[in-house]
Amino acid sequence: MDAIVNAANSQMLGCFVPCHKCIDNAIHSSSGLQLREECNQYMHKHRIKNSFYEEPTGSAVVTKGYNLPCNYVIHTVGPIVNDCLTESLKEDLRSCYNSCMKEALENGIRSIAFCCISTGEFHFPNDEAAKIAVKEVNNILMDYSDRIDRVIFNVFKDIDFKIYKELLV
Repeated sequence: MDAIVNAANSQMLGCFVPCHKCIDNAIHSSSGLQLREECNQYMHKHRIKNSFYEEPTGSAVVTKGYNLPCNYVIHTVGPIVNDCLTESLKEDLRSCYNSCMKEALENGIRSIAFCCISTGEFHFPNDEAAKIAVKEVNNILMDYSDRIDRVIFNVFKDIDFKIYKELLV
């Protein structure tokens, strides 16, 4: 793959819980310290007058992949579902997929692997998230299939495999 997608937190420095089983921790742990340093430099660059900066939900940032078997990592901050799923949260998730695909197109990335953004620790319902993911990626591929060769939806849970399998048949 040219790029993998990281479901990042808004601090962009990886998971802060040691040995946590989230995708953010797995990516930062496997890539090496260079990824955390590149993300740290990005965050410092975006601070305004020493104020704390958080990457906005739905945006995407491209970094190098370092020790990962890909050239790039596309970090996106997914929405957090606290109580109930709202249209605003769905729009934020749509923005994650659109922002990642936009970054792929702008950076000449021809193959991209998505994780299930926001479905783990951020509690977005798996079925709704998958529907959004497939729809948004397909919409972009309709216009740019000549510039993207391969999209993979990488799943962690059996339920996600079942959902994506049904959506992609």
